[in-house]
Amino acid sequence: MAEEKVLDPIEKENQEISRRYKDMLKHTYQTLTTEDKKLIRKAFDLAVEAHKDQRRKTGEPYIFHPIEVAKIVADEIGLGATSIAAALMHDVVEDTDYTLEDIREIFGEKIARIIDGLTKISVLNKQDVSIQSENYKKLLLTLSEDVRVILIKIADRLHNMRTLDSMQEDKQLKIASETIFIYAPLAHRMGLYNIKSELEDLSLKYTKPEEYFNIERKLQETNRDREKYIADFTRTVQEKLEEEGLEFDIKGRSKSVFSIHRKMITQHVTFEEVYDKFAIRIIYRSDRKNEKFLAWKIYSVVTDIFRPNPKRLRDWISQPKSTGYESLHITVMGPMARWVEVQIRSERMDELAERGVAAHYKYKENYQVEDSKVDEWISQVREMLENNEGQDATEFIDNFKFNLYAKEIYVFTPKGDLYSLPKGASSLDFAYAIHSNIGDTCLGAKVNGKLYPLSHELQSGDQIEILTSPNQKPKPDWLEFVVTSKARSKVKASLNAARRAMSEDGKEILIRKLRHLKIDFNEKVVNDLQTFFKTRNSQDVFYKVATGEIDNKSL
Repeated sequence: MAEEKVLDPIEKENQEISRRYKDMLKHTYQTLTTEDKKLIRKAFDLAVEAHKDQRRKTGEPYIFHPIEVAKIVADEIGLGATSIAAALMHDVVEDTDYTLEDIREIFGEKIARIIDGLTKISVLNKQDVSIQSENYKKLLLTLSEDVRVILIKIADRLHNMRTLDSMQEDKQLKIASETIFIYAPLAHRMGLYNIKSELEDLSLKYTKPEEYFNIERKLQETNRDREKYIADFTRTVQEKLEEEGLEFDIKGRSKSVFSIHRKMITQHVTFEEVYDKFAIRIIYRSDRKNEKFLAWKIYSVVTDIFRPNPKRLRDWISQPKSTGYESLHITVMGPMARWVEVQIRSERMDELAERGVAAHYKYKENYQVEDSKVDEWISQVREMLENNEGQDATEFIDNFKFNLYAKEIYVFTPKGDLYSLPKGASSLDFAYAIHSNIGDTCLGAKVNGKLYPLSHELQSGDQIEILTSPNQKPKPDWLEFVVTSKARSKVKASLNAARRAMSEDGKEILIRKLRHLKIDFNEKVVNDLQTFFKTRNSQDVFYKVATGEIDNKSL
């Protein structure tokens, strides 16, 4: 009898592990081929074996974590077998005796490469990545090697955030801040809006618990009211849409805690004054040909019933966001003078909005990146990383975040080519977006036919012609108004190159002047000059000689 009891907890755990494994595949089982299932099972068996002696902080078997991450990858992000397998094994190389070579041998190059990327990130995370930019740059470079590395990493982070309760407080703060800093913007950029929202809410819960629970409590208190309100609003719209013979679903939802909190802060208002806490989504069935037509038809039905706010119309169907997001958003004045945001999108658009990048790769596990938007973004990340000499850490990160999160404007070249730029971009940013040389030699710009200075802030719909001159060179004050990372890094690189050239000339002049004073040019002399003129380095001494700031008299 006593024998029986010893086995019990282990047996129980094994049963729980296999229950969770089945649960992980519940939704994707139909779409996976027999080969896929074999691959996933093989990865699972290896992970169970590799982690068998490890426990999480909660005391649970470690394998629970990789299974949960794989479940997020399969269900919430919607990736296929390769990614599910890689998610199951994402901690194996870092935390167990298995090496990358073992993985390569058993699973081949593709999975090994993804796991290598994930391992590099974990190692970076262990060396306090607070904001030491070198590590961040490495992190981002690793991410830009394969989109799946980013997506699995986001899933890993989401599960860590969901189970953050078991961590010590200082760890909670570090992980939550890093999440809001890097992973929420990445999820946003990858088009994973639900995950982005959950990451933001969870981060807020640990970084500002009082404010978080305060809003959450108020949301719960007003929940009955809100649900009733949304139900009434929906019923009215539903009847009209059915009369038009449309096939659709309507979902109501309230804003996330994080977005309400952000509004309260940016607009200096109380919870009660945040005006669009209500949002509904109309998801309609359509073939590709009629998609746009039906979206506007629904728009016209909704605005016949409720008065729209013209300032709040967002048409991302005619011009999708750079994340690939497509939807038509209107804010209308509902009953009792409350604003309601209505999002109109087809089933295809809804899948893109929920699954983001992953939806583009659905069923394309051989994975050719044909989604130009994400491709463009990844090449931008690479470019940012390659052109940022001389950028200090925080500035690099600010730039990176700005480019991840910025609202977009759409502008045109004289020929009618479309460019998307972050809101706040200047004519000079546009010049650099076209080509570095055009930026470097840019004199001014004609916006909609009128001449403006380089610092002119562009608006959506502007048509811009850039004027250049071979004699123009980047100037230090350009850095005061360019906002895109490409423009900033190019301007800095040019200024640094010009400064280096000046310093070289200054060095030659200094050698001549010292010779004139019968002094040998050597390291000690240069160090003395540096101390005397309080400069940061010898380059600065040479530069000041070249500009005449250090003249014969002071020498």
